[in-house]
Amino acid sequence: MRPSTLRALKRAAELTRQNRLTEAVLIAEPVILAADSYEGNEILRWLADHVTDFTGETAKETP
Repeated sequence: MRPSTLRALKRAAELTRQNRLTEAVLIAEPVILAADSYEGNEILRWLADHVTDFTGETAKETP
């Protein structure tokens, strides 16, 4: 994934945690739409692996 794409995704996650969803979409959407199929797959994997970056939640341990 291009460094600029990763920066945009991380910034969108930060804005989402601050309840600034509109700004997050304005940053992430153009990057996602411009991605080719290879980078698009990398973005999907990154998003799946970093869900908590957007929610601010931490993983809960099960007893």
